Amino acid sequence: MRLFRYGFYIGRFLLAKTIIELKGADLTLGSAAASVYVLKGIDLDIASGESVGIVGPSGSGKSTLLMVLAGLEKLDSGEININDTPIHALSEDQVADFRGRNIGIVFQSFHLIANMTALENVAVPLELANVNNAFEIAHRELKSVGLGERLNHYPGQLSGGEQQRVAIARALAPSPALLIADEPTGNLDTETGRQIADLLFSKQAERGMTLLLVTHDVSLANRCSRQIRVRSGRIEGDSAARRSEAAIA
Repeated sequence: MRLFRYGFYIGRFLLAKTIIELKGADLTLGSAAASVYVLKGIDLDIASGESVGIVGPSGSGKSTLLMVLAGLEKLDSGEININDTPIHALSEDQVADFRGRNIGIVFQSFHLIANMTALENVAVPLELANVNNAFEIAHRELKSVGLGERLNHYPGQLSGGEQQRVAIARALAPSPALLIADEPTGNLDTETGRQIADLLFSKQAERGMTLLLVTHDVSLANRCSRQIRVRSGRIEGDSAARRSEAAIA
């Protein structure tokens, strides 16, 4: 596959601008004597608007890869560019500011603040980022995920699916270019998980975002336009590469 800075080419066809470039990504965890490679020399390009399922066995490094792309883990070596911004070269405060404006994150365990209402859980991060009309935006996003009647409920008063909807509204509120989801249906029953997956994909299509998600759910991964398989800290397979080979052939 030929890669250009401003887009992916497969054969003769321009797909989209590249939003993520990861080059030579290495990350170890633990002390020097007992350090373990979590990511090993990963190179990865992701186009704007793609939905990418990251799959692999437990402990393979897939969630760590997602956290690196979210700016929540710092590489030992290598480069990471998101929207032409060199994340690897920024300070922690600069990364946090960039993440708050450009990346929405949805976790498996919701990460809502128990003593804040659904509305406050979405609005307060916006206020901390000095966004105008934070509560108006939060109200709109909660309504858009089907929680217009649950604005003043606390997390303990909401079902698991409703709590994940609050988390999705919070992730969408800054209008990010990139939405990252780490096992977003992992704590939910099958039907609720399907509804949450439907919501994620509908929002991604509606807003033209790039969606990256880690999942063990094969049916969920199959809904993505691209799948990347990680094993032992390396990319073992990439459906985009297979499509490129087929196009060139």
